Amino acid sequence: MFGENKDLENLVETQLVRVSARFFAIVAGVLGGLGLFVATNWLVLKGGPIGPEGERLIGPHLSLLGQYFIGYRVSFAGSLIGFAWAFASCGVVAYAGAWLYNWVAHLRHDKRSAGG
Repeated sequence: MFGENKDLENLVETQLVRVSARFFAIVAGVLGGLGLFVATNWLVLKGGPIGPEGERLIGPHLSLLGQYFIGYRVSFAGSLIGFAWAFASCGVVAYAGAWLYNWVAHLRHDKRSAGG
């Protein structure tokens, strides 16, 4: 009876510890993309001072993301491009993190199962 409970406990622990890397990446991508989309459009709606060449100086710090996200600007069109870039980059990082987490959890489970 005790052995059956231990096997069931190991099965439950194994299933609870695992993280779905695909869903984790999708959720992180959507949150990152929406965050950048909302921040960009917030600044666009808020406006800003007019620069020496007649353009609006909106979000100078946020516009630095254009150095990494090709095509991104603090504008509505830029917010759509930024959403795509943030979705992809946050998704890749989250997928890698979840995959690494699952790999370490698998190693720990194998080590524990072997009695070590």
